[in-house]
Amino acid sequence: MVQDLEKRIKETGLQIYQLIEGDAPSVFKKEFWSGKIMDWCMRNEAFKVEMFRFVDVFPSLSSSVSVAKHIQEYFCRPEQDFPSSLQWGLKLVSPNSLVAKVATKAISDNITGMARQFIVGEDARDALPVLKKLRKEGFAFTADLLGEAVVSETEADEFYQRYIDLFDTLAKEQSKWKPLGNSNSDLDWGFSPKINVSIKPSAMYSQMNARAFDYSVEAALKRLRPIFRKAKQIGAAVLLDMEHTGLKNLTLAMFKKLLEEPEFQDYEQAGIVIQAYLKDSEQDLRELIDWARVRERRITIRLVKGAYWDQEVILARQQNWEIPVFTNKYETDANYEKLARILLENHQYVSFACASHNIRSISYVWEVAKELGVPNGRLEFQILYGMAEPVRNALRKVGLPLRLYAPIGQMLPGMAYLVRRLLENTANESFLRQSFAEGAAREQLLRNPLELLAENPTLPEKVYSAPEYGDKGIFTNEPVIDWTIAENRTRFAAALEKVGKELGRKIPLYIGGREVLTAEEIISTNPNQPSQVVGRVAAATLKEAQMAVEVAKQAFPAWRDTPARERAEVLFKAAEVARRQRMELAALQVYEVGKNWSEADADVTEAIDFLEYYGREMIRLAKQRRMGRAPGETSHLFYEPKGVGAVIAPWNFPLAISVGMTAAAIVTGNTVVYKPASLSPITGAKVYEIFQQAGLPAGVLNFLPGPGGAIGDFLVTHPDIAFVTFTGSMEVGLRIIELAARTPEGAMGVKSVVAEMGGKNAIIIDSDADIDEAVVHTLYSAFGFQGQKCSACSRVIVLEENYQKFVDRLVQAAKSINIGPAVNPETYMGAVIDEQAQRKIMGFIEQGKKEGRLLLSRDDVDMPGHYVPLTIFADIRPEHVLAQEEIFGPVLAVIKVKDFTEALQVANSTRYALTGGVFSRSPENIARAKKEFRVGNLYINRGCTGAIVERHPFGGFKMSGVGSKAGGPDYLLQFMVPRTVTENQMRRGFAPPEEEC
Repeated sequence: MVQDLEKRIKETGLQIYQLIEGDAPSVFKKEFWSGKIMDWCMRNEAFKVEMFRFVDVFPSLSSSVSVAKHIQEYFCRPEQDFPSSLQWGLKLVSPNSLVAKVATKAISDNITGMARQFIVGEDARDALPVLKKLRKEGFAFTADLLGEAVVSETEADEFYQRYIDLFDTLAKEQSKWKPLGNSNSDLDWGFSPKINVSIKPSAMYSQMNARAFDYSVEAALKRLRPIFRKAKQIGAAVLLDMEHTGLKNLTLAMFKKLLEEPEFQDYEQAGIVIQAYLKDSEQDLRELIDWARVRERRITIRLVKGAYWDQEVILARQQNWEIPVFTNKYETDANYEKLARILLENHQYVSFACASHNIRSISYVWEVAKELGVPNGRLEFQILYGMAEPVRNALRKVGLPLRLYAPIGQMLPGMAYLVRRLLENTANESFLRQSFAEGAAREQLLRNPLELLAENPTLPEKVYSAPEYGDKGIFTNEPVIDWTIAENRTRFAAALEKVGKELGRKIPLYIGGREVLTAEEIISTNPNQPSQVVGRVAAATLKEAQMAVEVAKQAFPAWRDTPARERAEVLFKAAEVARRQRMELAALQVYEVGKNWSEADADVTEAIDFLEYYGREMIRLAKQRRMGRAPGETSHLFYEPKGVGAVIAPWNFPLAISVGMTAAAIVTGNTVVYKPASLSPITGAKVYEIFQQAGLPAGVLNFLPGPGGAIGDFLVTHPDIAFVTFTGSMEVGLRIIELAARTPEGAMGVKSVVAEMGGKNAIIIDSDADIDEAVVHTLYSAFGFQGQKCSACSRVIVLEENYQKFVDRLVQAAKSINIGPAVNPETYMGAVIDEQAQRKIMGFIEQGKKEGRLLLSRDDVDMPGHYVPLTIFADIRPEHVLAQEEIFGPVLAVIKVKDFTEALQVANSTRYALTGGVFSRSPENIARAKKEFRVGNLYINRGCTGAIVERHPFGGFKMSGVGSKAGGPDYLLQFMVPRTVTENQMRRGFAPPEEEC
């Protein structure tokens, strides 16, 4: 039976191939952009990368000079080996020359023509002639609205109105259209509405986030509901498109919830997409079918293979999540056939829209449908407009119901769609490429994908080059929580409830492993609800501080002489402790410092990363290093700890930075007096408890919360303190450095200071920047955790060519973010840390009103706690206070500049040098920024916050820091002193052989 089916599939496939004999899709024809472009994209990966990046940036270039300049940057660099014919004669000419203008005009026309191959019109009216023509040729359509990423509620409203206008425009025309398939009814082929529209769920709500799952679904339904109502009213079909994995479960939820409402329970023209390249697609499909069966209703399912493969794989690898897609093409093809059979077997509940250009897949579906007796009206085929004209023509000739996926939109927002289509066409495994460009054998292309998978099994994932740490393997970052998984959301909510019930506990000092109580207490409160006491902690006086230093001094010799591997093992055990408690550790920060769910979780994962990374680094550094090769002599360099250290931690990363500084000091063999910030002492106590549970000997770590004025100066100046590690403001950091420099009487060494201080960080928005990306990342960099990060963006420097568009979208996006208590999953921004910070930030806002023009102040929020309005100022000059002073709050200054040179000058004009960002698609300007934007951490085309251990070693210079990079390969060296031991091995003219030295 299986063999018989395979025989029929191949016969059908060969029949389709015969119908397309000698034809080829336009994208592979010789006239497609001078004939050589697509051919070179397929033969030269480097050219393909530059080509598609240029196509991506092209619509944002506003002049022929910009186009010519970018062509030179993308295709005419000295290190490239591209043919002169593909440099369009622009390698040696000025971008202002007549030759450049003529060339760029031709190239611009070609790219525009290329876009029109895939996009049917700029708007509904512009698309009507093409849609009418398609219907006359026998093709139905589903209209898809392209657009910029929806970053604000204003833009979501605009997208919603575009959908309504699309329905209205098509509704006026549909009565003029003859039904396809010689139907006796008013429906195409007797079963399908003439109007069919595909909806992007991401356009329905600008703040869509799986973390706030139910909230996001409800917000999206407010716009989706009237769209479905309009479709039902005019007799149209609506299908929810499936985008990237982060939105998949949200899309499924909103689809089901909407159709369960009484108004739509009898609406059977609704559909949704299943992507066969997803590993969990079968589960999703079966759940949808079961859902339809229980409700005795019909839905449409479009089965596709998936268009975001590269993005899904890259994002999963970046987050260390399991890759959600099949990494072998044959697995996807086989899964497509498996899902197709499930759909055809359940045709009484689902109508199947088979979306594929692969003749094998189409033939399989066609033959299985005949085998199962699937009735008319339960199956149609779909192909992308402009992608596979010969295939679509062949399917029309054999009389199959065929629908074209027809994108509508302007060229600029359509570029992302166009690049995805080009990637599909030119991918090595592309069916169209193999069929029409490479002429692969038809019998091979029609083989069962299961056979091909057996011959080409999935290879194990390649691991990037990374240092080995003996039996500990390579270091990998701890994955942040994947909020798309319902269990994770449930567990975090439970952790919040659990920790909330435990608030208010009293915590002692811990000195030498013993509890010490004091008369005074530090009371920690919730910044979003100041009346809520998070906990009470004993406050140390000079007496307890002296005791802690003495205990740490006594514990030092034994800990110093503990083998490095054993010290590292304590860190690895501590990492395990933190993993077991990660939900509760994050939940505590939600209450104590007001971090939202994601920010709190990221703080915990960073703490785990520090423990794992520094443990491995100590194993690496513990190996003695042979110096020189002189015969008769051995010389070895090695490291030993400095002594007792004072770790003075900040409140804004109360776990991660505390753990990082403490772990670095401990694993290198030092003992520590740890003073947590007085605004986050409960989390500080957790730091101590983690190390205690990991088996750290008593006295190595001593927990000493207390007011800085009472014990801070004492620790910094104490003769037995060998080093101070500090993270905090520039003012406090400079005072620590000054005090530590005064060597007290009786000191046994010169005190060292490792200080990470402040920042006045800038993001530059180039004239060719991707505004979708720039707005989202700038917003997060400026207002994530209320701007209370030393790395936060407080200046955005925008080239005048892009200025108004960027600023308008930034402001609208800032108006749309959710502000509220951190315990709510939808909250983007909450209250600042305390009343003193609130007053200080409000003072800067008043200063900003004098210096610049107020663009936005989110005074619309009514919430308790230490709330400061999200504020954006324009017309700020580089010398203004708002452009020079660290604010540490949700205040952003926008600075307009003429060109990239001025942008760099402004970015470098402060006394800080911590982080910076550049959004640009100019290779030349990116290269300049790498060289001239002088900050410790520079980020290109991403936000300037969120450094990740090992991947982004963190730390600045100038007034931003004294020391090396936290989370980097030389950080531990700051906590040790190097020693060299040289031995003369000559004895009476005799020395051991060299290999024994």
